[in-house]
Amino acid sequence: MYHQIIAFDADDTLWHNEPYFEEAQNKFCLLFEGYTSKQDLLQLLLQHQVNNLPLYGFGIKAFVLSMIESALELTHQQLSGEAIDKIIQIGKDLLQKPVELLPEVESVLQSLHGKYRLVVATKGDLKDQHRKLHDSGIGHYFHHIEVMSDKTELDYEKMLKRLDIQPENFVMIGNSLKSDVLPVLNIGGTGIHIPYHTTWEYERIDFEVQHPKFKALQSITELQQLF
Repeated sequence: MYHQIIAFDADDTLWHNEPYFEEAQNKFCLLFEGYTSKQDLLQLLLQHQVNNLPLYGFGIKAFVLSMIESALELTHQQLSGEAIDKIIQIGKDLLQKPVELLPEVESVLQSLHGKYRLVVATKGDLKDQHRKLHDSGIGHYFHHIEVMSDKTELDYEKMLKRLDIQPENFVMIGNSLKSDVLPVLNIGGTGIHIPYHTTWEYERIDFEVQHPKFKALQSITELQQLF
């Protein structure tokens, strides 16, 4: 009988993701470099992304819409069809990026598989996340896949209800303290942070997490000593 569920965030926990978005943002900035500084362009884009989260959620399609809205504001609604096409192509390129697993991910999953119910709990586009999981070759290790519209306390509570498990028997592992750790700690679960070398600005926090059910690791391989 399984006594515990271990859930993994996907992007930048199981495979690389944020560098692809940074590359896409750089392409966007090159398209409009004649209008303002790169720093201002990135800030404008982030502002639209954050403002659009309640409507569009997370993922590449939302990112594309935010790029178009940012460009419209930047050009005072004088955006050409050619420019829109180039922005859409940036999004299509993102949707076709190869899935590159982070080091030792599969060996860790092999060691945990069969001892615990393993779950993927991630944000983003449903179709894109399922594509990445399929292409990754590690989908068979997971008992359940959850693509969440957000990662609030309520979102986790709903997921745990579907999984029929109490928070005290739930462990969430991810690279974002804001999304993968803090909400889980707040509902009574265990949160494990494994940092990635770069983090989307929206996911950053400016304080230290101190909690008896919080663990900070440097590498996913350290999970093999914990479990």
